[in-house]
Amino acid sequence: MYNRRRGTPQRLLQELSYDGRILAIDRDRETLERTAGEINDPRVTFKLGDFRYLESILIEIGWEQVDGILLDLGVSSFQLDDAERGFSFRQDAVLDMRMNRSQNYSARELVNEYSEEDLRRIIYQYGEEKYARSIARAIVKNRELQHIETTMQLADIIKSAVPQSYRREKHPARKTFQAIRIEVNRELEAIEEVLPQAVNVLQTGGRLCVITFHSLEDRLVKQFLQRESKDCVCPPGLPVCTCGHKPRLKLVNRKALLPDDAECEINPRARSAKLRVASRI
Repeated sequence: MYNRRRGTPQRLLQELSYDGRILAIDRDRETLERTAGEINDPRVTFKLGDFRYLESILIEIGWEQVDGILLDLGVSSFQLDDAERGFSFRQDAVLDMRMNRSQNYSARELVNEYSEEDLRRIIYQYGEEKYARSIARAIVKNRELQHIETTMQLADIIKSAVPQSYRREKHPARKTFQAIRIEVNRELEAIEEVLPQAVNVLQTGGRLCVITFHSLEDRLVKQFLQRESKDCVCPPGLPVCTCGHKPRLKLVNRKALLPDDAECEINPRARSAKLRVASRI
């Protein structure tokens, strides 16, 4: 598997044996093509697809099992830095946020079509935003006057819906944009779908490495790895185990690995990254 952030493909290739191979999967055609243009190595196969279909993709290319999987979750630097993709609240562009641009539904449709209650739910659930109710109310009120088309329109609406003191902290649109992006791309559903498949296709001793960038992703990954490393997953209090669960993973690190100060200085976006690693047993 493959980390699509700068630097990682080359490092993986440095560690790869002469006859080793890497399969790079991404659902963003532009990101995949750009990375393929930077790497000229016959050991790397680039595949346009969604990792939620991991097992099917491996069957399609004729691979049965793999020695290692690296899942790099969330939005990439390529997507954030490209203003026209509509991911950033700091650059004005048409609201989009689709990782797969062939997908019909974008952030623009979501913001203008979701009910106030659904907007509140996703902003609170996926953005962990305490002002979700007032932000959802402001979005609905403003779209009744004018269709919300751009990132700056939405960012200004969010600013108007929160207290002035909140605006002095981190950008007040940050959490809402995250929530909308997660909903548009069904990111958490994809994580829940790929993790069991990743364990299925790992050879014994193979490593599963997952990089997360916010608490919702990390919580899902942490809970899955802990569950798959236990003998019993029965509810607490049962006198006898009835689940029949057998561990399939062994945690390589009990706690998530964090970037050091030097790495964060080189790449400030690494500040929130967490790496969890487990081994197939």
